Amino acid sequence: MSAENWMPIFVLMSSFMTGLLIFSLDEGRHALRTVLNMLGATIKLVLVGVMLWGVFHERAYEMRFPVVPGVEMILRADALAMIFLTLSAVLWLVTTAYAVGYLEGAPNRRRFFGFFSLCVTSTMGISLAGNLFTFFIFYEMLTLTTYPLVVHRGTKKALDAGAAYLRYTLAGGAVLLVGIVWLHALAGPFEFTTGGALGHLGTEHASSLVIIFAILMAGLGVKAAIVPLHGWLPTAMVAPAPVSALLHAVAVVKAGVFGIVRVVYNVYGIESASALGVTAPLAAVAAVTIVYASVRALSQDDLKRRLAFSTVSQLSYIILGIALAGPISTVGGLAHLAHQGIMKITLFFSAGIIAETIGLHRISEMNGVGRRLPVTSAAFTIAALGMIGVPPTAGFISKWYLGTGALASGQPWVLAVLAVSTLLNAAYFLPVINALWFGERSASWPEEKGRGRLWETDPWLLVPMCVTAAMTVLAGLLAGEFLSPLEWAKLIAWREYK
Repeated sequence: MSAENWMPIFVLMSSFMTGLLIFSLDEGRHALRTVLNMLGATIKLVLVGVMLWGVFHERAYEMRFPVVPGVEMILRADALAMIFLTLSAVLWLVTTAYAVGYLEGAPNRRRFFGFFSLCVTSTMGISLAGNLFTFFIFYEMLTLTTYPLVVHRGTKKALDAGAAYLRYTLAGGAVLLVGIVWLHALAGPFEFTTGGALGHLGTEHASSLVIIFAILMAGLGVKAAIVPLHGWLPTAMVAPAPVSALLHAVAVVKAGVFGIVRVVYNVYGIESASALGVTAPLAAVAAVTIVYASVRALSQDDLKRRLAFSTVSQLSYIILGIALAGPISTVGGLAHLAHQGIMKITLFFSAGIIAETIGLHRISEMNGVGRRLPVTSAAFTIAALGMIGVPPTAGFISKWYLGTGALASGQPWVLAVLAVSTLLNAAYFLPVINALWFGERSASWPEEKGRGRLWETDPWLLVPMCVTAAMTVLAGLLAGEFLSPLEWAKLIAWREYK
């Protein structure tokens, strides 16, 4: 085997071995643990960068081995895998740095960072999966490695949230498994294939394929937080801010959405899915989710819960772009997979700094925070404007391609959904921005924790947030540049639709 065959394994091992080494350290070895975390994240980013360049030049990175007769474990880097893989690698590095500062002085950091690394390994496995069997293995591994992070604080509220998280995600996994087994029984062994893998099945299986598609969407829809399967996500906001950031930007929710993209494009194939009539209902469900979750966000006073409902809404932009079954809307949906990640992680980093530095969690208490935390408030403002879709941010690029893609696909009703959603985005984000910058503070901050004597807070918290805020603007300003999320999404769409 060549080094290129081993690259997917190296990518997995860079975080898996980091996790095992962290578990083996004593709780008090903070400096060494930080070095291991940052070293593992940096090595992974370099490996992913090498693979990104190679996939662009159509080099093959694949490792496969049989598990049982007729079933293989396949790890493969294709263009679609790389957009999720690169997003995960970049955001793992910045989230690790943020978590080092966020958890300073907190107990059980060895357990937290150990499972944090295993969670990233699971996400990488989902990205690189070459068939549904491999995808499912890492999909369930993600559930189990994320649970200890959700309940990390150990309070009753955290344990209750963890129990809800397990009920939803394990039930979703069971439903997904039923769909995978049924599909394998019907189609035999198959792999993710550009243009779809079920072309050998005749029209006599159409009814079965429609039912199986619905089962797969129901299973994946739990982690993708499609209404009405989204209930676990706002509850899980009890987790520490780095976990919330990872859940909402990269790991769990993106795993569900990425799975939907794989099933539509690389299992069914977009033309076959459209012919079966399954993409139109999927687009309708996504549209309902976008509007419903935005309405629910309006009434949330807890900042993290408002961001959680925003996530539910924004994830369905990706699904809507895919379900419209056109190349331009696909570009918009796939670009938003990366854009939503960098914008949402900035928002959660900001919310975490406000909570950890001055003890505020409720929007109604945040009047005047911009004068105490100007950089944090500026980062929040940039990301929130991006979510609304204000140019030149990344969010504007996503909405532009979704809108033009809808018209190109002959589905102008999507413009109404985007318009309503944008107004609702503005209605629940602008009051927060107004409170931060223009609200009058009538009392002292409830809980000054003294983080950062020279800066407004700990630099370990501040720098990662500034990096992702800058990425929010650069992804919009440089959208047409080589290897931007938008250009990579165009590459994927071109290979799917050529």
